[in-house]
Amino acid sequence: MNISIQEINKASELLKGIVHKTPLQYSKRLSKKYNADIYIKREDLQEVRSFKIRGAYNKIASLTDEEKKRGVVTASAGNHAQGVAYACSALKIKGVIFMPATTPRQKVEKVQYFGDTFVEIQLTGDTFDASKITAETYCKEHNAIFVHPFNDPLVIAGQGTVAHEFYNDLDGKVDVVVVPIGGGGLISGVASYIKQSNSKIKVIGAEPDGAAEMLEARKAGKVVTLDKIDTFADGVAVKTAGDLTFLLCEKYVDDIISVPEGKICTEMIELYQKDGIIAEPAGAVSITALDSIKHEIKGKTVVCILSGGNNDISRYAEIIERSLLYKGLKHYFIVEFAQKPGQLRAFLHDCLGPDDDITLFEYYKRNNKEKGPALVGIELKYKDDLYPLLERLEKIGINIRKITPDDLSYHLLVS
Repeated sequence: MNISIQEINKASELLKGIVHKTPLQYSKRLSKKYNADIYIKREDLQEVRSFKIRGAYNKIASLTDEEKKRGVVTASAGNHAQGVAYACSALKIKGVIFMPATTPRQKVEKVQYFGDTFVEIQLTGDTFDASKITAETYCKEHNAIFVHPFNDPLVIAGQGTVAHEFYNDLDGKVDVVVVPIGGGGLISGVASYIKQSNSKIKVIGAEPDGAAEMLEARKAGKVVTLDKIDTFADGVAVKTAGDLTFLLCEKYVDDIISVPEGKICTEMIELYQKDGIIAEPAGAVSITALDSIKHEIKGKTVVCILSGGNNDISRYAEIIERSLLYKGLKHYFIVEFAQKPGQLRAFLHDCLGPDDDITLFEYYKRNNKEKGPALVGIELKYKDDLYPLLERLEKIGINIRKITPDDLSYHLLVS
């Protein structure tokens, strides 16, 4: 199976007047940081705030009149759903969209807004994969057309128009392209166009550590299903890659890397504070991956696809928390105090450094106990301040246990 340049060019013509030709933005900050020419393809500036409109519209608009009358069904964690909803409204086609119950409310509301009266939303399952099973069953029962989020030639060709745009903007003068991977539709389309245009251009896929299904598939040499995934980067949180997208990635993608979710959060904050860009977690994955290939891209021209900007503002507290934890600047402890006067004073005076800040303290005195535990959150100014803090605690005899991600209590503190 192959997706030709001609198919992508055809999709590009079909999408004229429907999708925006998004900016290819030169990043002074990233270019200086990595000693390279870094460009960001701003797919967050589409009307639906992601690239997904490209594939969804190309697929639905290409249906026969008879197929359009049957209506369409899809499953999506949010961005593909918005693309399908937009297409249904524009083409006046009925659609039913299944979304995970964990989808941020902002994305659900946007889907309804774009779909207007032409779409029905059903929230089901905890992941995209669970929603997809329900959607496929519904589709068969109602003889509707299933619009796959990634494993479909027309969808892939539509996503490939992203590469058609930036490749022509740069007159083909690009050395490396970094693309986020969920199910693989975007990178399959982009890599197909790039490699058939110039096989010397390197295409690198980027996934979050907690949902690196394409990386695992490549290791296994076949499509695999992950036992569990971290749904934080919901736009790329997929348990199983497509068989078609896997084959195209094997054929055209040079390398696939994964990055920690906490590091993605740190990059999201950098993009917001320094560049004024609101990226969703999935959208920031490709830019986050630059640090892993910094030696390879030195002196080269690099395009990073920022795939979407559908981020609920209410998530920023969690994003900041995850970033601090990743950078080693925030820690949680169970601290065992002797229940006698002066213990808390000693903790504050003799243990905490001048720049250490208590962000959480929960303690209940029990008069019938010799010792009592407290839940304490501490934010440090520097990562290396942790070990001096632990040494001071040990010196004055306060028993302490650091809460790790393996502890059940950790997930009560970090969403």
